[in-house]
Amino acid sequence: MKGTYLGEFEELVLLTVALLYDHAYGVALLEEIIERSGRSVSVGALHSALERLETKGFLRSRMGEATAERGGRRKRYFILTPIGEKALRDVRDLRESMWKAIPQTALTGGAS
Repeated sequence: MKGTYLGEFEELVLLTVALLYDHAYGVALLEEIIERSGRSVSVGALHSALERLETKGFLRSRMGEATAERGGRRKRYFILTPIGEKALRDVRDLRESMWKAIPQTALTGGAS
């Protein structure tokens, strides 16, 4: 997993980009994360994570067309890269491996 480390919020952002696929832009990502996680997320925190993930090579972005509803401003869309997909798969595999290794009694508070 070396080289593909993801923080918990970064993982959440990557998963949401993959989930929204062709519709993964700032506001849509923010709304989806808030709705699914129940967390309070600031626009600044999301943009910082998106920049970090793009710098790491986990995401790529492109500018969409200008729209009247946004006063002529363009949306910035994000897409998962193959490296980002690998990072998500690696973290999922690690979590699954660890869950499977937990003794059943550990999850019942040690009660027999």
